[in-house]
Amino acid sequence: MKKNDDPIKIARYISEFLDSYAPSFLTASEHTLKSYRDAIGLYIGFLENSGVTPKILSRKHFEREWIEKWIVWMKETRRCSPDTCNVRPGSFRMFLQFLGSRDIEFQYLYQEARKVRRQKCIKKKVNGFTREAVEAMLAVPDPSTVTGKRDLVFLTLLYATAGRLDEIRSIKICHLHLDAEKPYVTLVGKRGKMRTAYLLPKVVSYIQIYLKSFHNDPPDPDAYLFYSRVSGMHGRLSEPALAKRIKLCAAAAHEKCPDVPLDAHAHQFRHAKASHWIEDGINVVQVSFLLGHEQLETTMRYLDITTEEKAKALATLESELQKSTPKKWKNSDGTLKDFCGLNR
Repeated sequence: MKKNDDPIKIARYISEFLDSYAPSFLTASEHTLKSYRDAIGLYIGFLENSGVTPKILSRKHFEREWIEKWIVWMKETRRCSPDTCNVRPGSFRMFLQFLGSRDIEFQYLYQEARKVRRQKCIKKKVNGFTREAVEAMLAVPDPSTVTGKRDLVFLTLLYATAGRLDEIRSIKICHLHLDAEKPYVTLVGKRGKMRTAYLLPKVVSYIQIYLKSFHNDPPDPDAYLFYSRVSGMHGRLSEPALAKRIKLCAAAAHEKCPDVPLDAHAHQFRHAKASHWIEDGINVVQVSFLLGHEQLETTMRYLDITTEEKAKALATLESELQKSTPKKWKNSDGTLKDFCGLNR
């Protein structure tokens, strides 16, 4: 009788995917990495809840039938929203794709998972900043201070490029082309995809002033634009640190402009820029290209904001133009999650 070596294989591949492959080849975003871990952890928790033990775990528990049971379990037992029931399996499929790349016997699992139907979702309004809110946020940092210079450049780049937080964090000096005929920055997006974001003269001047305060002359091409004081110029500033600066600026801006939400976050600058581009007459196909979206439908969400916020649209754009991993699968407490290295 053939020995069932699936449990050891699966546990080892989960560890390899989360601790090595995903951060090295899929994304540097802490949020996306957490999404992968949450999805796999939730699925293993579901299997454990269904009576699956480390001893009987096998590839059949990753087949389409089980994934569909998982989605029903999320909806009925955990009361997850349709969006969550789409996001979690999406992250889980990335693991199954990796699993198939490591072992040909598991390749069919990813193909089956792709056939699982998505849940119908209510189209949501995207919450971005009004133009007044953007202007109020950019007015908060004090450029006469070192921290103010950094915050001003950081917030300005978020809005001017419509970049994701991780894309802005990933900017290195070599990605900046300030002396080009049309200055631009190269943004490294999801799965290493690169796109060009052109910079207005005012943005270029802000960056140049910032470089003089934070970088050597000449600056190190491999240094991060926004680096960690702890890790040095070759260590990126953390997402929590930048998120904290955004909330501090939002609290100050809210006192002068109620449109600024107190729970402001980086992605709202991206939403705002997208909607403002559309308001200013840029074709939605061009906006989709500027945002680095793979699907046009993703960009179409911003049209909801455009209709509702036109009355509030003022001169932000015009003023902008003017001015070592342990082998966790060997843990022996008996639970499936701990066997797979998911209890931390």
